[in-house]
Amino acid sequence: MKRSSHQSSGSRTGGFTLLELLLSLGLTAMLLGLLSTGVYVVAQDWNRESDRLDESLDEALTVLQIDRALHGAFPHSYADMETLARLVYFEGQDDFISFVSTVSPQRSPGLMAWQLSNEDEGVMLRLAPAFADNPTRRLEEAEPILLLPNYRVEFSYLYTELDGNRRWQDEWSGEQMQSLPLAAHVLFTPLDDDDGRLQELEVLARILNNEHRNLREGGGGWLKRAL
Repeated sequence: MKRSSHQSSGSRTGGFTLLELLLSLGLTAMLLGLLSTGVYVVAQDWNRESDRLDESLDEALTVLQIDRALHGAFPHSYADMETLARLVYFEGQDDFISFVSTVSPQRSPGLMAWQLSNEDEGVMLRLAPAFADNPTRRLEEAEPILLLPNYRVEFSYLYTELDGNRRWQDEWSGEQMQSLPLAAHVLFTPLDDDDGRLQELEVLARILNNEHRNLREGGGGWLKRAL
């Protein structure tokens, strides 16, 4: 009898009661719930940071592409059928720019006409191949690309006055000046940025090929021969 009593007591101390099992299951479920909640929060934060990083990279690549295009701006000339004079293609205003560059986003051979403008959705880009004529019509027919949504762009252009001083102005006509500006300043300003994620983007590009060799005074080019 004593031996049987000893065995019964040992079996009770070596196992778990139903209450203990329920408590352990409850604690395990609570810990798993807390863990899953923490993982969800971390995943949400990661996704938000990843989205911001992707946007920052896209903006940085866009600014770099515009900078390269302006650095490669080319004084593309075309013939005016009425006056038989050659005109330089470059139209710049404070909220609009259209020019020809040696840089192409698709790395296509030849010259490429670029056009940046403000639209309701943001900054729009149009691209068209630049041949021997005026590329304006092809740019108008090109499909617009939303370059920077929720942004607005402003331009200014550097030139040299007669006294040798350099000044910035908010417009430039290649047809009138017969050359490109010395440099272009581009400022992208965010609009309706409630969460503060967007920031101003800036491009300051020097234009090396600001003059067409065939149109320089005394250069002996097409214009001189035509006159």
